[in-house]
Amino acid sequence: MAVADDDTDGLGLRDHSLEQALLGSILTTVPDALIVIDMRGRIVSFSPAAQRMFQYAEGDVLGENISMLMPSPDRERHDGYIDHYLTTGERRIIGIGRLTSARRRDGSTFPIELSVGEVETEGRRLFTGFIRDLTERQQAERRVADLQAELAHAGRVTAMGTLAAALAHELNQPLTAIANYMEAGRDLLEGDGPVDRDMLREAMNESAGQALRAGEIIRSLRESIKRGETMRQSEPLRGLLAEGAALAFIGIDSRGIDMDVSVDPAIDRVFVNRVQLQQVVINLVKNAVEAMQDSPVRILRVTAAPATDVPGKVEVIVADSGPGLDPDMSRTLFTPFSTTKARGLGVGLSISQTIVEGHSGRIWAGPSSWGGTAFHFTLDIAED
Repeated sequence: MAVADDDTDGLGLRDHSLEQALLGSILTTVPDALIVIDMRGRIVSFSPAAQRMFQYAEGDVLGENISMLMPSPDRERHDGYIDHYLTTGERRIIGIGRLTSARRRDGSTFPIELSVGEVETEGRRLFTGFIRDLTERQQAERRVADLQAELAHAGRVTAMGTLAAALAHELNQPLTAIANYMEAGRDLLEGDGPVDRDMLREAMNESAGQALRAGEIIRSLRESIKRGETMRQSEPLRGLLAEGAALAFIGIDSRGIDMDVSVDPAIDRVFVNRVQLQQVVINLVKNAVEAMQDSPVRILRVTAAPATDVPGKVEVIVADSGPGLDPDMSRTLFTPFSTTKARGLGVGLSISQTIVEGHSGRIWAGPSSWGGTAFHFTLDIAED
């Protein structure tokens, strides 16, 4: 029996060693980072993928608070998140997951997908976090979006050419008629004899009638274009805003920016075209970051709440702590090719306005709480 017991113990040890080796192999090769923390938020395990992702060696972070890997404001709030969960049992992240941002050793931030689990072992409660770096995926999505934008641009150029040809064809006749009637009226006025008022009145009436006809042609074409409705569907608003903001941060220096995305719990889903609305968010967030480039305090807030003036609408606000709007520039803010940027084309806000208005919303700008600029736009709330 003693020999059998010894053999069993030895087999158990070998099985345990095999499990440990297998676990180590998995953690070494899996692309997602694994971080384990205790109830106080202290790091107790830091996988090789996490070391590569965050540029820290395991010895640099063990025993440190997990908040060191977070940008503001999550860094300051994290311990409060844990305390809130331990006190109330309310799950805001655990078992749910979220899109957020993380902070590398050099201070740069990057978008991540975070999944958090919970385990109790030997009377000790631990939290496991699997982290996926979304940079490459979003860069690929961005490249696809850019390609789609180029194709759409080519389509718009073709459509504009067709529209121009249609306008030239349709407007040629009334404009020619107007020119002929006006020339006839001028000849009547310049004649030596008395002015034939009836003929002059007729020429003016015909000119006015042809001008109205030209206006009707333009109005008809504009309505025809408007009927080409944007393909929309129900989308989760918080995910849309968070992903749009994360896309905007790719390739720009986000160090020192206090950024947060906040959506009123009363708002769940909106009726939008996801790609187009994320383009609006990208444009506005990038503008905010560029505006705050030289600001001593860099605060960026993306918020959403039910619109107070129009039922069935949500109001989204992208606010910054930059220098604010130039009064002269504010009058032409959404005019195409109007910009103060040395390398800008001045079409981002114009495109954003076109997209928002295509979604039956409106967009406007005003001062933010920190003296910077706040861009507001409205969207339709998706019906259940």
